[in-house]
Amino acid sequence: MPVTRTATARKYLDKEIEKLAEHEREIVQRFIVRGRTARNVAQEFEEHLTMGQRIADRVAETMGSWTFIIIQSTILVAWIVLNVVAYMNHWDPYPFILLNLGLSFQAAYAAPIIMMSQNRQADKDRMQTRNDYEVDLKAEMEIMQLHEKFNELRDSYWADLVKMQQQQIEMLERIVEHSCKD
Repeated sequence: MPVTRTATARKYLDKEIEKLAEHEREIVQRFIVRGRTARNVAQEFEEHLTMGQRIADRVAETMGSWTFIIIQSTILVAWIVLNVVAYMNHWDPYPFILLNLGLSFQAAYAAPIIMMSQNRQADKDRMQTRNDYEVDLKAEMEIMQLHEKFNELRDSYWADLVKMQQQQIEMLERIVEHSCKD
């Protein structure tokens, strides 16, 4: 009996296909019709981002880089040094209230922007995980079907071997019988 993809899916999932959740039914359907399961989740995700989301991601990416840390550290050191050693024009003398205000302003906007970006990254990771699950499930069903086909071929091969051996035994018996008569 040939192994069908539907039978393999039923056997693997140990359920009738109709009783599966919608998500699993879609995977099984793609398996049965040999549809493609893998997809580029990152590209799909990027296509649906708004301009604001793209800007927030870019800001979070920039603020999380060594380049940003080095530039900001350089500006802070320059600000402090210029205000401490300036002979006449101290625009922000110690305790650097203007600098603190600027850093507070930066932190007040940076934190929510970074959180939005992290939330989007978590959504993207969930999409990737779901895609990985779909690909893995389909691959397991494919492998199971291959095992079934190999087992079927092996059984058929053994049956053919037994049949050939039986024919050889019959031929040998006839040869022995014929040589005994002579």
